[in-house]
Amino acid sequence: MASEGVMVIGLGRFGSALARELERLGHEVMAVDRNEQRVNDIAPDVTHALQLDASEEDALRAAGAADFNTAIVAISSDAEPSIFATMVLKRLGVRTVIAKAGSILHGEILARVGADRVVFPERETGLRLAHSFNVPNVIDYLDVAPNFGIEKIRPPKSFIGKTLGELDLKGRLGLTPIALRRAQQVFVNPAREERVADGDELILIGRDEKLDQLRG
Repeated sequence: MASEGVMVIGLGRFGSALARELERLGHEVMAVDRNEQRVNDIAPDVTHALQLDASEEDALRAAGAADFNTAIVAISSDAEPSIFATMVLKRLGVRTVIAKAGSILHGEILARVGADRVVFPERETGLRLAHSFNVPNVIDYLDVAPNFGIEKIRPPKSFIGKTLGELDLKGRLGLTPIALRRAQQVFVNPAREERVADGDELILIGRDEKLDQLRG
């Protein structure tokens, strides 16, 4: 397996979707699970699929885990296997191990045993839903830091026809427009002279309480 390959361990809904998308994006993916049916289901869609217990060092070594620069541990329903798999991967010399956590405590343990990055997909999805719930103009939200995020919005009616300079979002609210999407075009760091049109999508970064002022 080439060094640009990715090993994905745990083929539940999250892991299998991740493995298929990585393969679609051009990566060579080795998908691993101890459940035979899950391995059989994904085998046609990835470069390699193996049934093994990823918490066993000998099994991962035999599978060539040490040849990978990146491995993703997508197990969160059972903390113990994900912790052991993360430890084993780092011991085998995998440069970057990304691990999925089901709780804050689980995530803290994963970080302590060597995970280079810990992700909380359910938490992140919950935050996005909370920020867009029952708010017509919020399309998506990404948590960047406590009380600070990136939000994609449909500009309010009061924005339509005005330039970004006239709106002065940074001066008035401390919100920085980082991109503007118009149909299939994306303007990164749009100019102050760019005029907002009906149907545009605006991506802003700033403090949550300031983003809240644009809602409604």
